[in-house]
Amino acid sequence: MRIFRLVIAAVLFSALVNSVNGQSTVNQNQEGYIFKEKISLQATSVKDQHRTGTCWSFSGLSLLESEMLRKSRPATDLSTMFIVYHTYLEKARKYVRMHGNTNFSAGGAFHDVTNMIRKYGIVPEEVYKGLNYGEDKHVHGELDQLLKNQVEAVIKNPNRKLSPVWMETVESTLISYLGEIPEKFEYQGKEYSPQSFAREYVGLDMDDYIEISSFTHHPFYSRFIIEIPDNWSWDEVYNVPLYELGEIVDFALESGYTVGWAADVSERGFMSGNKGIAVMPSKNPEDMTDAEITRWESLSDRQREDELYRLSGPVSEIDVSQEQRQLAFDNHQTTDDHGMHIIGLAADQNGNLFYKVKNSWGDYNLYEGYFYASKSYFNYKTLSIMLHKDAVPPHIRTKLNL
Repeated sequence: MRIFRLVIAAVLFSALVNSVNGQSTVNQNQEGYIFKEKISLQATSVKDQHRTGTCWSFSGLSLLESEMLRKSRPATDLSTMFIVYHTYLEKARKYVRMHGNTNFSAGGAFHDVTNMIRKYGIVPEEVYKGLNYGEDKHVHGELDQLLKNQVEAVIKNPNRKLSPVWMETVESTLISYLGEIPEKFEYQGKEYSPQSFAREYVGLDMDDYIEISSFTHHPFYSRFIIEIPDNWSWDEVYNVPLYELGEIVDFALESGYTVGWAADVSERGFMSGNKGIAVMPSKNPEDMTDAEITRWESLSDRQREDELYRLSGPVSEIDVSQEQRQLAFDNHQTTDDHGMHIIGLAADQNGNLFYKVKNSWGDYNLYEGYFYASKSYFNYKTLSIMLHKDAVPPHIRTKLNL
């Protein structure tokens, strides 16, 4: 999940929202998609990862914040940079232990969030903002490069053995940019440590959250280490057939659970995201060369007039097979780009179903930072999902021995 949001220059519009029989109708414009929301679950405010590759922390914590709301706990913004700080330290240890033969970058995965909370706890965003370097928004290019240079120097091992203080240099850099991690802090009139805050205030069991994927190079209903660069910790995911992956998400939403969504967003159909739409048109459009949001802002006039970008109305989409998604993964056409948060379900004016997705690029599009992803897009480009194990349908839970 290495999406970098470098510049947001998209023109902002307002979505018209009307109540219809207890549901919401969201009208992009008279010619575009019109969505009727069937399910819209509670979520905290849209955040902005800005110029960082930390979408996994933003989306993973967004999932847990919604879980707190589901359990009638207070609406709370949890610190994304607290997670990033500890993940970088753990990643540095692993990278050096592996002599540099693993991934070391800003990217990560949903399980990094739950793993760090399990080990280190968590703090509120207002206690640890991670902006200790003179910026109002997160900008990590310099930090990422400095950390990479440090661990590379350690691996070269000019002293012929590792110094016992090498980790102190990495930690010092993180403290310089993100700030020192508090051992104790006061929040709403009570003193906490990060561990006691996670236990007493957040009140979620990190062991309740699992990741699920769907690929044929491992047996279904087994667990496997998903082979993506950002899975530096080699965590396992459960494997189910594609039709059950969608069934799980639908069952979760209908049962009041939101879902973390890791997906490839490099398809040209996702470029409609500045309009708030992600689709897989059946005319099989040409792929983008990368997944940066800045690609949207560098289109030629001709491209901006293309039907795919204008999306003047619902388009026909491909019927994705298990074999197609496997081939795209094996060919590196589906890569580990971005972490997001599915919080609802909607239908367009033709009855086609879309997931309502909370992004972490700020208020950048027609839907104030949310967008709608078609089921075709989800089926083709999903790497994995994270959700509460109770959000899995009972018959699938039994197959997975949950």
